[in-house]
Amino acid sequence: MSYLLGLSTERSATVIVFVLLFVMASRVSVDPDMWWHLRLGEYILNTAQPVYADVFSHSFAGVAHRNHSWLAQIVMHGLWRLAGHLGLTLFVSTLATAGMVFLYRAGRGGIYMQGFVLVFGAACAAAFWSPRPQMFTFCFSAFLVYLLLDLKRNGRDRLWWLPVLLWFWGNCHGGYIIGFVLIGAFVLGEWLNSAFAIGASHISRGKIRKLIWITLLSLVVMPLNPLGFAIFAVPVDTIGISGLRHYIQEWQTPDLSQPYTWGFIILLLLLIGAMLASRRRLDATECIFVAGTFCLALLSGRNLSLFAIATVPIATLHIDEALRRRGWAIPRRARETPHRVMLNLALIVLVALGALLHLEYVSKENTAVTAVSLNWPVEAVRYLNVSALEGNLFNSYNWGGYLIYAARQHPVFIDGRTDLHRDLLADYVAVQESPGWREIFAKWDISIALIESTGHLVEQLEAAVDWQRVYSDDIASIFVRS
Repeated sequence: MSYLLGLSTERSATVIVFVLLFVMASRVSVDPDMWWHLRLGEYILNTAQPVYADVFSHSFAGVAHRNHSWLAQIVMHGLWRLAGHLGLTLFVSTLATAGMVFLYRAGRGGIYMQGFVLVFGAACAAAFWSPRPQMFTFCFSAFLVYLLLDLKRNGRDRLWWLPVLLWFWGNCHGGYIIGFVLIGAFVLGEWLNSAFAIGASHISRGKIRKLIWITLLSLVVMPLNPLGFAIFAVPVDTIGISGLRHYIQEWQTPDLSQPYTWGFIILLLLLIGAMLASRRRLDATECIFVAGTFCLALLSGRNLSLFAIATVPIATLHIDEALRRRGWAIPRRARETPHRVMLNLALIVLVALGALLHLEYVSKENTAVTAVSLNWPVEAVRYLNVSALEGNLFNSYNWGGYLIYAARQHPVFIDGRTDLHRDLLADYVAVQESPGWREIFAKWDISIALIESTGHLVEQLEAAVDWQRVYSDDIASIFVRS
């Protein structure tokens, strides 16, 4: 009972905040790339080949695919086999919540204020929380920021985590380059703080040198990877895909009029207001983190989560400083009366029960089946699998991953593996333009087209005398060449 008396209102609020953040991350799995990641996880387990000659598309059949996300795909497939949609929901929610815990530990101030900022940070990042290997990048980035800021503010040196962290990161997702960018920005900021005596705190030059040497050691262990030294080319190769920002929405500049960016806007305004109100000394590391991730977020919507990771701890530091300056601090209670403890327990149980009900709803079979049928051509694929149709397939880009998983006898034309299909994006776009589809279909000897039931291409194929619609529903249509 004496232990329960330590369940203060503040500790209860901490539990409730993170349960609610877990709920924010729990949603029905509808990401189009989820399916091909699951299929590759299955393929790797069956063949032990993270680097493989492509068998999933006819457009690049036999071409080597250097799959940099192999370890994450094995984890995803294992959870899928174990618990289906519930497993993938837990995959996303656990990594998202763990990342937010690291940001909380990296911040400063009480849970009431930090919880307020964390909610907007989660709203900023949550637009791209989905069952994909990039969830490891989110969690690992948050952990790295925690390690660096803990060294800066509290002097705790846990830099030997870095080689282990970056090695796992490099085997889970090509976004590991973000880790080296964050370390480089931190080193530059702390060197400027030390050289020009700016900032409220900074680490010594000896610690900076140690951080540099450990980072170099991390680079040495990175090739211990199925890709070998090719792992270093992955980020450059991805960024160098010319059509990426033209054709793929998540790589485009975020549309600030859309609801998914509102968390970003609120977090940005909150950060600016906090920095003005705190009147803390200019800190080069903070400025580089904020300015750098802000520019990256404006370049590509997928970087909104990186902006949240870098700015949430900085925002809480400045808000805490502003509150302390004005004497607006909520006193902390180490122990509570039995009546308060019972009330705190009741609130935790109530919130936890609500979270379990939400988790049960988003992951149950009926909800998952409905979401899948609304987002992918389930019935069209069923028809394709039982029909005797033969020949090369043309498919919608967003459905490529699902077809890899569900229509295994029909290699796709294109899917979300942009590192493999980089040169195919222009052809895919040309198909959508009249009369470009005939030229591209002839180039790739297309005999079957599985596409959306509305749009320009449907009209073109419907009017073509040498093409026939053999299946149609509200979502998808299948055409075959006569």
